[in-house]
Amino acid sequence: MSSRREVVVTGLGVVSPIGIGGDAFWASLLAGRSGIRPIEQFDASSLSVPFGGEVADFDPKLWVRPRKSLKVMSREIQFGFAAADLAMADAGLAPGVLEPERFGVVVGGDMIYADLEEMERTYRRALAGGRFDFSVWSEVIHEDLHPLWLLKHLPNMTASHIAIAHDARGPNNTIVLGDVSGLLAIGEAASVIRRGWADVMLAGGSGCRLHPMALVARGDALLSHRRDDCTRASRPFDLDRDGLVNGEGAGMFVLESRDHALRRGARIRGHLRSATSRCEPAVGGVRLSGSALRLAIRAAIVQAGIEPGGLGHVNAHGASTMEMDRVEATAIVAELGDIPVTAPKSAFGHLGAGGGAVELAASILGLDAGLIPVTLNYDSPDPDCPVNVVHREPLADRAGTVLAVNLCSTGQAAAVVVAAER
Repeated sequence: MSSRREVVVTGLGVVSPIGIGGDAFWASLLAGRSGIRPIEQFDASSLSVPFGGEVADFDPKLWVRPRKSLKVMSREIQFGFAAADLAMADAGLAPGVLEPERFGVVVGGDMIYADLEEMERTYRRALAGGRFDFSVWSEVIHEDLHPLWLLKHLPNMTASHIAIAHDARGPNNTIVLGDVSGLLAIGEAASVIRRGWADVMLAGGSGCRLHPMALVARGDALLSHRRDDCTRASRPFDLDRDGLVNGEGAGMFVLESRDHALRRGARIRGHLRSATSRCEPAVGGVRLSGSALRLAIRAAIVQAGIEPGGLGHVNAHGASTMEMDRVEATAIVAELGDIPVTAPKSAFGHLGAGGGAVELAASILGLDAGLIPVTLNYDSPDPDCPVNVVHREPLADRAGTVLAVNLCSTGQAAAVVVAAER
């Protein structure tokens, strides 16, 4: 493969429950700090699970420009916008230095739920005699909602706002495929560069699973109910895990062709060696077997041109649910044996479409430091999850190569290999 078609990572930006910006995020990972806390964005006292990975210190007015754009940005759009700014700054890219037509954006997104406050008046107007009248709703909604209301809730608007702000007129795309969206967006952006359609791409994911309507719609069947100490609720692969913890956040990366990065003297954080995805049937009550993840791992290693022993660690999906952790652990061991595994969701929860990118950022920052970050709350190994979990303290990563994976209950799996720049 020619150097022109090699894809490198030159910048990253993170908005997370454990820190905004790469430095703050990495410092929290090293210190073993948890970002799981009681929800404060709204009154969560009536919820059975009133805690999550909340970004507590995010002021959108400090990040969004122009300020009037806040009116058409949901919280996850704001996160993605801020993370993109942070990634551009980390890459040393000032406004106007890139050729707009050779600069694109791909973002992984989730379904964006409407705010209760915006819908309440319309809902009450559609009540008659204690019953909801859809015919009234269809009429009054046009009177009550702002004409641009829908722009807050379209997943593709994150990529749109980022492209406008950074004058990125190249390929622009949004991938909405649940928990694998972020890694898939990174893989798609890398393929755009490899095909020669762009020199630079902003790519990553953004999600907010703490929106009150999202919490109600998703229910609490898969959630941890460990209210006594919520910081210990997310316990990937641990015997005593009782469910996942919802969170919010975004991660964005600057990807470049190696030639472009070298021409401008950029610092290279890592070489994106491969990005793959596979799927398996998982509908109509069919349980995940892990075959999609096994195939994605296998393909990622082959595409990267390395042997399994050349990997330093796996950055796992690690949702902290009983079944998915078991399926994932079994697949990892079957393909890679006793490789070190870290699960960053233990520190900040499940960020939806933002999770894969933020989790990958943890490992890429670790490549710089030569360390694999720990998994929090891993106290009792589960015989059904026979993975070699990095815990208690960071582990030296001699190989300097990470395989990051995500999977979702609908059967999709994604895998990305990034190697440190030697």
